Amino acid sequence: MSSWIKASKVNQKTHRERHQPESRQKYGLLEKKKDYKVRARHHQERERVMKLLKKRAQNRNPDEFYFHMINSKVEDGRHTEIREEDEHTEDQIKLMQTRDLKYINMRATMEKKKIERLQSQLHFLDQANQTNNTHIHFNNDEQSLGNLAEKIDTHPDLIERKTNRMRMSDLEKIELPDLDEDTIKQMLSEKRKSYRELERRTNREKELSVVQRKLEIKSHLLGSKQEQPKKIKPATKDAAPIYKWKYERKK
Repeated sequence: MSSWIKASKVNQKTHRERHQPESRQKYGLLEKKKDYKVRARHHQERERVMKLLKKRAQNRNPDEFYFHMINSKVEDGRHTEIREEDEHTEDQIKLMQTRDLKYINMRATMEKKKIERLQSQLHFLDQANQTNNTHIHFNNDEQSLGNLAEKIDTHPDLIERKTNRMRMSDLEKIELPDLDEDTIKQMLSEKRKSYRELERRTNREKELSVVQRKLEIKSHLLGSKQEQPKKIKPATKDAAPIYKWKYERKK
């Protein structure tokens, strides 16, 4: 039976929906049934919501209270918030938000003073001896360390030193104290300890300087009364962000 129905519709004319007449082309496409169904569902949903809101308004308790009733008022037909006076001025807020900046400045100043004191005691002489020497001595004959030491007027064991390379005349006059092996080890240990402390404090001072710069920029952004500056470069672990402020002429 189904095959007969399909066969009977082979030569059936296809009925198509009419298009918008040329006189009504300015109104756009002609609304089809599927468009009407969408518009009808939207209208029915809106009627349902309005009916529900009316029902809630009828069942509303006239004695209910919420704080927005006393914290707002109607001006020219519009609801506006009643704002209380600020407890702090702009300068006070800025000072409270930059209190940590003063602490960072104090800590950075303390670290700088300690670094200067350590640098005055440690002159990095060992580091200077590890650098490559660019001083070249020319000689036609095969030159040994002994001949070079004799030419420079120093001891052969001091040839490789870049600093504190004394002359033979000065070595003859100097009087070295008698130090045992334990004392020498203790002195070297204290020296290495001082260098490690200097390295730690230098790294800490760098971190504090980065944090200090970031807080300063943050305080400048809070105190900027004009439009926000343009960010040129974002912040990183080792550097603060870079902003470009609009030029403002000072009176």
